[in-house]
Amino acid sequence: MNFPQEAILTDTQPAHRRKWRRLRGLGVGVLAVVLFAITMWAALAIYYADLSSGASPRLFVTVLYLIATLSAAVFIRPRRWGIAAVLALFLVVLAWFFSLTPSNQRDWAPEVAQLPSAEISGDHLTVYNLRNFDYRSESDFTSHWVNREYDLSQLKGVDLMLVYWGSKAIAHAMVSYNFEDGQCLCISIETRKEKTESYSALQGFFRQYELYYVVADERDLIRLRTNFRKEDVYLYRTNLTPIQARSTLLSYLDRVNLLKANPDFYNALTSNCATNVVGHAQGGGLNSKMSWEILASGYAARQAYRNGRLDTSLPFEQLEAKSRINDVAIAAGNGPDFSRLIRAGLPNPVNVAGRTPETSSPAATRPVP
Repeated sequence: MNFPQEAILTDTQPAHRRKWRRLRGLGVGVLAVVLFAITMWAALAIYYADLSSGASPRLFVTVLYLIATLSAAVFIRPRRWGIAAVLALFLVVLAWFFSLTPSNQRDWAPEVAQLPSAEISGDHLTVYNLRNFDYRSESDFTSHWVNREYDLSQLKGVDLMLVYWGSKAIAHAMVSYNFEDGQCLCISIETRKEKTESYSALQGFFRQYELYYVVADERDLIRLRTNFRKEDVYLYRTNLTPIQARSTLLSYLDRVNLLKANPDFYNALTSNCATNVVGHAQGGGLNSKMSWEILASGYAARQAYRNGRLDTSLPFEQLEAKSRINDVAIAAGNGPDFSRLIRAGLPNPVNVAGRTPETSSPAATRPVP
């Protein structure tokens, strides 16, 4: 049966119009969410970024920015010009934000006052400004910055430590390199705070802190957390070979030296204690991939377990329980055998399954500038 053309148009046009209205409404909704998100980000950036300068009344400028953005969206017509004005205001803040530069010249807190550096000649490693503080409480300590020497040919392996203070999803990651002579070189990636600053996770997204690598004695970094901060510390032995351990250590030391010459900002999402650990593993030639379990750093050990880097002869829950070192760290005190005592009885994948064969690579032997 043939229908008149007019009837076909009458039947189909309302459906097309309804579909167009739905798509238009969805587009407007997405645009509104994007504009709200960038406006809130810009407001937080104005309020939090680089507070150390103290050069502007942050709350006043933040409120002024929000009023200007809201006024542009509501009152400027046609609407596309209002949206353009909102975007222009955001781009001004974005340009200012990325113009901020990190510095090594600030009034630093005493625990980050000195920048470490490293020098390598063949197998001989010298670390300058290694931190070895004597703590009486978290805030009461005697500062000791020392120089130490290590024989890289005696490097045995590397351990991963996770530190928890609340949620099991979030942890602070540290690594420790073990040598045949009993020495351990511990590295913790942290924020470099000024004397008047305290850490804020929110401010960590907004160029508030410089990035800092604490290169320290284990008794410093571990006892500070187990004895005085009362945080839960888990030490996991890994099966990295000496070649793999050396290559990752050199990657760390490259960055340590680079930060001494060229400071960088810490970022709570993209440049923190967990993401940089993965970066150094990759820099050392290991096949480590970024995942949500790295961003949720409390699960980093579980990922390492699945990757076969830890002792897989035990279920992970048992391995985790056996790897908590708070009690033995407190009992070990501040003696010279601290590192040996905290490892006594820990599950060790090297003893269970042997080391994974690995050939040397240029990354494993490159010099540190």
